[in-house]
Amino acid sequence: MNCVVVKLGGHALDSLAPSSSVLIDLAHDVAQLHEQGVNVVVVHGGGPQIAALLDRVGLESKFEDGLRVTDPETMRYVVMALSEVNVRIVAALNDAGLASVGLCGSDATLLCSESVGEALDRVGHAPLVHRAVIDSLWSAGFTPVINPVALDKCAEPLNCNADTVAGALAAQLSADVLVLLSDIDQLLGHVDDPTSAKSSVTGTEIQAMKRSGAARDGMNPKLTAALDALHGGAEKILLANGTRRHALRDALAHSIPTTEVVR
Repeated sequence: MNCVVVKLGGHALDSLAPSSSVLIDLAHDVAQLHEQGVNVVVVHGGGPQIAALLDRVGLESKFEDGLRVTDPETMRYVVMALSEVNVRIVAALNDAGLASVGLCGSDATLLCSESVGEALDRVGHAPLVHRAVIDSLWSAGFTPVINPVALDKCAEPLNCNADTVAGALAAQLSADVLVLLSDIDQLLGHVDDPTSAKSSVTGTEIQAMKRSGAARDGMNPKLTAALDALHGGAEKILLANGTRRHALRDALAHSIPTTEVVR
């Protein structure tokens, strides 16, 4: 195994305190991979932090198909919230003895994107990845931690979904594994039926779930990103619960419930 892309999001990021078991365990799991010679990229969201900041300034959170409607004013607060999340994750990794560097997708034009359209405003899609930035950091011994703000052709920021960015990175880097950590154990075939958990799911099944509404809200972009990564060159896609202790280590070892997206 040479390359792992990890996406951390959902309520796995509820606590950003230095004492957060999620961040401490993630840091130690990534450090262990680094010691084994594996290159790792961490991508994060920040939904809870964005929502809290918007609420604090009196702006409403609105969603369409699992994506946050982002007008220019909201975009300013998205950047602020994601920057704080980035700093906290980088601090946890560095505290675990792993030299890491925090990046916004606009740094060195790492991520370029276009708006999905008027309804979502400053939301980007299908980001293009400038992988030389990642390669340079890896060769210097650093682990990149990326927040999903991209730039458009006018050098204006776009709010890209973190799962989408993780999928694009995994495809561009031909990752051995993309691990999508959220706050659920496994994908459910029927969203209201906990007995319908799936250990694996095919692209055909995902398309059927999207049509039926079983893949809704935040799961919709997550599954789309998984398919994009798989079709783009990533070898394996795993969905797991990032609120579990040592979720990354145990998802890779298949010792906790996971859902693998297969061709």
